[in-house]
Amino acid sequence: MKPAAGKRKIQKILLDWFDRDQRDMPWRNSRDPYPIWVSEIMLQQTQVKTVIPFFERWMKSFPTLQKLACSREETVLKHWEGLGYYSRARNLHRAAKVVVKEHKAKVPDSYDTLIKLPGIGRYTAGAILSIAFDQPVPVLDGNVKRVLSRLFVMQGNGVPAAHENRLWEVSAQLVPGKRPGDFNQAMMELGATVCLPKKPLCLVCPLHKRCEAQQQGVVDQFPAPQARARTQKIEVSAAVITRGGKVYIQQRLHGGLMGGLWEFPGGKRKPDETEEACLKREIKEELGVPITISKKLMTLKHSYTQFRVTLHVFWCPWKSGRIRATQCEQWKWVKYEDLKQFTFPAANAKIVKSLMSNGGKF
Repeated sequence: MKPAAGKRKIQKILLDWFDRDQRDMPWRNSRDPYPIWVSEIMLQQTQVKTVIPFFERWMKSFPTLQKLACSREETVLKHWEGLGYYSRARNLHRAAKVVVKEHKAKVPDSYDTLIKLPGIGRYTAGAILSIAFDQPVPVLDGNVKRVLSRLFVMQGNGVPAAHENRLWEVSAQLVPGKRPGDFNQAMMELGATVCLPKKPLCLVCPLHKRCEAQQQGVVDQFPAPQARARTQKIEVSAAVITRGGKVYIQQRLHGGLMGGLWEFPGGKRKPDETEEACLKREIKEELGVPITISKKLMTLKHSYTQFRVTLHVFWCPWKSGRIRATQCEQWKWVKYEDLKQFTFPAANAKIVKSLMSNGGKF
């Protein structure tokens, strides 16, 4: 079946289904482009059930673009803590400043203007324009790709870029002039709740009679599986350096991975090093002082998108020396109860939780 064939029927079926079965989400209660924008950024690579409490807290603290724009980056990142991919929060913060300064705090309703804002790509621009401004602009996320691939048995034929462009074309053909935002949300909702990657619920799918993959019995073959990037395994040693009821923390360089977040000092273990030798070398390189390791506190495992970290954490009571931290933005001695004021990467946050729970008693 060609995408244009039966287009109006597909639109009606999906909109009727969406009206009946859409999930209740706080950002669907308004056409204000700002909360819609925030929700779309938060939902990138993150499930709805995870996003909702973060979204509600965010909107309480930053109810307007003006409030977000004038907030400190540290405050913004703290509200993002736990969602990961912190560049999303930094870009949202930067974009808010641009909108306030150059567009009188009004989210642009032009695609060409919107796409220039930090952190806004083709998908996000389409979502904002269709949902908030009722413009017939397509969207294409992982859920929509899956629905379209199965609905029209669209294969990539080994040319990912060409296939991606074709999916955008089909999505553009399908989006209606009336209720384009609801239609786009219906497509995403269908992929998220019914047209699942594994074990799709074809029997309750409103489009099952029009789905080519369903009719041909090849649903599990679409979309074609993609080769997964190899996950890198990393061993890291970190130091909890304590002095007089306080603990040393440092802020990561803004331009690097997870820039601007706080951490406990340490680094990657070389193949020929012990965990302890790694830590002593790293602290000497980072802080310019030797350390004495008292005991191992914990071993933590945490998975990121492209690598898995095993973090070995050691207690290192401060002895002497002058810290010369040259590989961070800034460093501080912080009381244990004040650690919650800082934003840490997920693995380091587990260390913070442990320290706060026992008041630094080792």
